[in-house]
Amino acid sequence: MDVIVAGSRAELDEARAALGIGARWGDRDGRTLALVPTMGALHEGHLSLIRLAKEHADHVAVSIFVNPLQFGPNEDFSRYPRTFEADVAACRTEGVDIVFAPSAEEMYPPDRQVSVSAGHMGTIVEGAFRPGHFDGVLTVVLKLFNLVRPSVAIFGQKDAQQLAMIRRMVADLDVPVRIIGAPIVREPDGLALSSRNRYLSPDEREIALALSRALHEGAGHRTPWEIVAATRQVLDAAPLTVDYVVLADPATFAEVADDHVGEAVLAVAARVGTTRLIDNVIVTLP
Repeated sequence: MDVIVAGSRAELDEARAALGIGARWGDRDGRTLALVPTMGALHEGHLSLIRLAKEHADHVAVSIFVNPLQFGPNEDFSRYPRTFEADVAACRTEGVDIVFAPSAEEMYPPDRQVSVSAGHMGTIVEGAFRPGHFDGVLTVVLKLFNLVRPSVAIFGQKDAQQLAMIRRMVADLDVPVRIIGAPIVREPDGLALSSRNRYLSPDEREIALALSRALHEGAGHRTPWEIVAATRQVLDAAPLTVDYVVLADPATFAEVADDHVGEAVLAVAARVGTTRLIDNVIVTLP
């Protein structure tokens, strides 16, 4: 069966029915649906999410929607890469069952008034540099969950704070979707795959490798202070602008205390030319 492209709620419901899933959340007669939410411009990182989704459900839906609510007034919404035909072709090759590609008008009617608030967690680390960003992320993700009604949803670890916040929303609002985090996919030289990498010139791409080098250096140390200091030292030596270096609790994204034991997320954000990049690595503190 070829991939079904749905642009509206009605077409999405028809696609679910064609797969024998029905209108309810989760499954019917044992048939399960996984959702991979994306903003398009698919790369190997996205395809790895699709492959993981196929391991956890009978059918896979991929959403392609550049969400205006999560972009600030000076961010790159208008120039964010849009490669819809290539994205659908990639989904077809990977055996995706449904591509849900709604318009902004379909997702956000003009009389819409209610949005999701990310709370305090949405104002720290990445949220401190992108006010309102996580409100927009959680609003669109909740809407996608309500429309697609999957059993499971797959998100990449590269957006580690986003992953933590979606898990928090699902728990706090009793959303019946299991959230699975997928490992970061990197180029052979260590650069984390991102749709925004295509903005980088060859020289800027070389500079951007400082992010993964810095994380590798920081992860080799044993205390929070040493980890953060070593990471920042590498970044400060590169011709880029650092937004933050933080060692955070994976569940809350609060900075860990000096006596923290167990897993933590070492996260960085920096601007290379006009392109803002994020990256992270999980470290274990003894």
